[in-house]
Amino acid sequence: MKPQKRRKSDNRLVPEDHFGAEVARSYDESVAEMFDAAAVEPAVEVLSELAGGGRALELAIGTGRIALPLAARGVDVCGIELSEAMVEELGRKPGGPDLPVTLGDMASVRIEGTFRLVYLVFNTIGNLTTQEEQVACFSNASIHLERGGCFVVEVGVPDLRRLPPGERHVVFHADGSSWGIDEYDVASQRLVSHHLRQDGNRLRHRAIPFRYVWPAELDLMARLAGMTLASRWADWHRRPFDHESTSHVSVWRTN
Repeated sequence: MKPQKRRKSDNRLVPEDHFGAEVARSYDESVAEMFDAAAVEPAVEVLSELAGGGRALELAIGTGRIALPLAARGVDVCGIELSEAMVEELGRKPGGPDLPVTLGDMASVRIEGTFRLVYLVFNTIGNLTTQEEQVACFSNASIHLERGGCFVVEVGVPDLRRLPPGERHVVFHADGSSWGIDEYDVASQRLVSHHLRQDGNRLRHRAIPFRYVWPAELDLMARLAGMTLASRWADWHRRPFDHESTSHVSVWRTN
């Protein structure tokens, strides 16, 4: 099914697309470890259970890393995605053309029907770079959920403990040919993730803006949208979330 092309909703401007054709073509390779069965299968297991035989909506469906194996389990999956190039990559994969995808902003685009599950994985809530947009995303998820349905977010815990006083940069990856550096602005909860890669004699640089967000702030966003926290784990294996956790998978239910 071809995506429905929408570029505005509720009079809100669509956020900037940082996943154009060049990025989309190499996206799966650039995060290859996230496509490993060890990363995918636990997430799909949890999401399939939460869907409970009902429909599921993935916000920022991307190239289908989670949606395709979830659909293969028999879950009726739809998606919303800002990047047309990412949807085109999804459409090239087996089963991709069968997934209904609406192009647009996950904080505002609405599609027909209700869902038992809405989910947003791999830190993508941070791609919404203002608190207003993140609040709107929670509201949009709640609007799409049936009574008692679940909204699931997977996101990292802000890594500020690694930030020395007076410094703004944290190296999160470094090897012989590529480097990753997060640049923090603690006054605005904004960060820019810098990705540098040696390509022959050239050093390629890609910068992606984010807004980091704390678990308690997400709980407040959920409450404003008529949802309450049902579960919070450190990962998809449902390990307990504690002060040493570097990420969390949180589940909120509609009231």
